[in-house]
Amino acid sequence: MPPRPTPRAVRRQRALKAHGALHPHPGQVTEPLFHESAFFDPHDVVQVKYEMLRQVRLARRGVSAAARAFGFSRPAFYHAQRAFSSDGLPGLLPRKRGPKGAHKLTDEILAALSVMKRADGSVPRSGELAARLAQDFGITAHPRSIERSLARYLERLEKKR
Repeated sequence: MPPRPTPRAVRRQRALKAHGALHPHPGQVTEPLFHESAFFDPHDVVQVKYEMLRQVRLARRGVSAAARAFGFSRPAFYHAQRAFSSDGLPGLLPRKRGPKGAHKLTDEILAALSVMKRADGSVPRSGELAARLAQDFGITAHPRSIERSLARYLERLEKKR
């Protein structure tokens, strides 16, 4: 059974998690540096990736061996190498996967939805907006997604005024 983490280690891990820098598999880091020194933390994914890159470049360690010792795959090593080459240390921070912005409910679509009104001047419910979105633009979106996106869009417009 591994030793219980100290309060300081727990705070550090919470901070790493809050900044998106918590290693998803710290138990897979077998590199002795990370178990013999208090300076090296297997939970710090940026530090682990940097040391992995350093081992290959300066210590002339093989990519497969280094990746395995630091808890990563060969493709993950090459991804980290490219990210570090292009962006430096911040490139080693994990990035969110998937779309980086609205890909269905763009500002243009939201602008069109925001001006849709019924004959009596009232704004249609989100279910009606979803139907109009599908009919007019060929786009399907959940009514709740439309509500949230439209609210954010209108809030951004208000801030610009």
